[in-house]
Amino acid sequence: MIYIVLAMIVIAGIAAYAQWLADKKRREELGAFASARGFRFDPESDRGHDDRYRQFEIFRKGHSRVARNTMTGRIELFGRPCSICCGDFRYKITTSNGKSSSTKTYRFSYLIVHPPWDTPALLIREEGWFDKVAGAFGFDDIDFESDEFSRRFYVKSSDKRFAYDVLHPRMMEFLLSDPPAMIDIEDRAMCLGGGKKLWSPTEFVRKLEYVRRFTELWPRHLVKDLDDA
Repeated sequence: MIYIVLAMIVIAGIAAYAQWLADKKRREELGAFASARGFRFDPESDRGHDDRYRQFEIFRKGHSRVARNTMTGRIELFGRPCSICCGDFRYKITTSNGKSSSTKTYRFSYLIVHPPWDTPALLIREEGWFDKVAGAFGFDDIDFESDEFSRRFYVKSSDKRFAYDVLHPRMMEFLLSDPPAMIDIEDRAMCLGGGKKLWSPTEFVRKLEYVRRFTELWPRHLVKDLDDA
């Protein structure tokens, strides 16, 4: 029995060391990525992130929530500098059957952009099984002229006119050709991230480019109306 316990301790130690090496390598890679783009990089734990961005459901799951490898800076969108925040997020979920409990850790990356104005809330994500069931009971998302787009995406907004303005035919074609896991706009912030995996530095580059392309497709009349509001 003692040998089994010792073996388990050794295996746990090896796993912990391997995770430490992987985390160290990731910090170095993301630090270099941030430095190359003039972003501020903070690898330390930020336990207030979930409160600052409480409007986004992906940051309110589970317990022991913490952001790490946080990168902040500015990029040009809508023809003007916009602040951004991106990095990694971790949370845990504990389940119990009455006699024992187990805890699972989830980690994912995200990108948050702060547009220059406050807009109505808008959520765009790929439609799932639960959305289809909810639709059968009358809880429909916003439908569009494109049946393909309406079948593929769940769209919710506090202002349908705003949703229709943003999601015009060219925008729908763009989203269908390269579907995002989620785009969520709420309380002067736009969040990209499905809450399922960590991104490599290359993927962060792709997400920054994706946001740029997404915002470039906002119609000029909408941007002008927001500027004049």
